[in-house]
Amino acid sequence: MLDAVDQAAGLGARKIIVLGGGEPALYPHLFTVLDHILARGLRADLFTNATLIDDVFARRLANRGIPVVIKMNSRLPEVQDFLAGRPGTAQAINRGLDALVRAGYPDGEMKLGVETIICRQNIDELPELWRWARNNGFTPYVEVMTWQGRAREHPELEVSAEELKILFETLAAIDAGEFERKWKVHPPLVGSHCARHEYSCTVTADGDIHPCPGVALPVGNIREQSLESILSDSEVIRHLREIRKEVKGRCANCELNYRCYGCRGHAFNVTGDYLAEDPICWLNR
Repeated sequence: MLDAVDQAAGLGARKIIVLGGGEPALYPHLFTVLDHILARGLRADLFTNATLIDDVFARRLANRGIPVVIKMNSRLPEVQDFLAGRPGTAQAINRGLDALVRAGYPDGEMKLGVETIICRQNIDELPELWRWARNNGFTPYVEVMTWQGRAREHPELEVSAEELKILFETLAAIDAGEFERKWKVHPPLVGSHCARHEYSCTVTADGDIHPCPGVALPVGNIREQSLESILSDSEVIRHLREIRKEVKGRCANCELNYRCYGCRGHAFNVTGDYLAEDPICWLNR
């Protein structure tokens, strides 16, 4: 992991996002990794479900100035616990959130975000969750669910393109009317857009390099090749670095193509083609 950080720094990386297809706080050497990132002059963000964060853990993060994003899909305990598949999850998340606030979050560059995936069970409460986040100084990250992994086993989570359109427009109206924030309405991120394919990649726990968490397509392994050679030799990475030119279908001709290329992860997992038009985008309808 430390070598991956060094290689990324050598290629000009400015930030390492520590996230997991599990929970980073379970990793016993997490702070060793964070300290190494900071020692290289890079910024570090931590994505966590917060269930393992207590006052000591929160202060250790705050002392390093690490921005934190909490994974919270609902403020309703019964919904959060159902989506997590474990009773008591909502209570544990809130304990972690409270510990971070006591440690001084959010403050200046020490931002505190809340990441929420849109699904059938939480879509009706998201306008209030959005207001709650804004009013508390938390940065809301609300995004469309990528149809991958265990989500494929649960079609009852799915939300239609029309419902997504209404939600995005509702949240845009809340931001414009109540918080003086204006932004273009389009998936997959509320109030923002994906740009990761122009400058980033994912390094998995076993060393595989993926274009992003949604496009779980190994293009090499950092234990066998250098990160530089993987990124320079991969046709997949080359296509995605030029995604605005390479994207297909209605995404190629969309009037928002200058800032948006839809969700490559959703396109890949639904169609098998990471360059296909985003199947869930209502602008494609």
